[in-house]
Amino acid sequence: MNQFQNFTKGFIKDNPVFILLLGLCPALGVTSSAFNGLGMGLATTFVLICSNTVVALVKKQIPDKVRIPSFIVVIASFVTIVELSMQAYVPALFDSLGLFIPLIVVNCLVLGRAEGFASKQNLLSSVIDGAGMGLGFTFALTLLGAVREILGNGSIFGWKFVEGDAILVFILSPGAFIAMGYLIPLINKMRKTA
Repeated sequence: MNQFQNFTKGFIKDNPVFILLLGLCPALGVTSSAFNGLGMGLATTFVLICSNTVVALVKKQIPDKVRIPSFIVVIASFVTIVELSMQAYVPALFDSLGLFIPLIVVNCLVLGRAEGFASKQNLLSSVIDGAGMGLGFTFALTLLGAVREILGNGSIFGWKFVEGDAILVFILSPGAFIAMGYLIPLINKMRKTA
């Protein structure tokens, strides 16, 4: 598989949210707006790229018995950097994402890519995989957040374009499941035609 295919597989072919069904807790929990989805996706992308890079560089020095705990420490370090940076520079986003930022440490997508890919591949492939899967995750969260925000609030990225009542359920928790239920078959149809 060439590097371009490795990068793009996270968008449609192996999208972490819509196809692999990984990282559903933040996907359903924080996507009440497109901005929240974009912020969470970019934070996770940063952690994915950085942790894949470090894991690819130190994989031969880590004994098998402590491999997973070591990967978690690496991931937790980058999550701490993201958390403190968001708290300092984008406090409104930090407040809206809340508990979901520290939960990036235990996101199946991040740990799975470190263990299943970066620990077995070279540095360049690991960085490209982290970027591709992270941006695919960002795409999924932003799309889900945009759909929920449009239907539930009549706005996109905070820009209100529909006055009056919207379908409130889409901003609430059940709306995440409803929107996801319609987006998964749509993405699967696009995947089969691609």
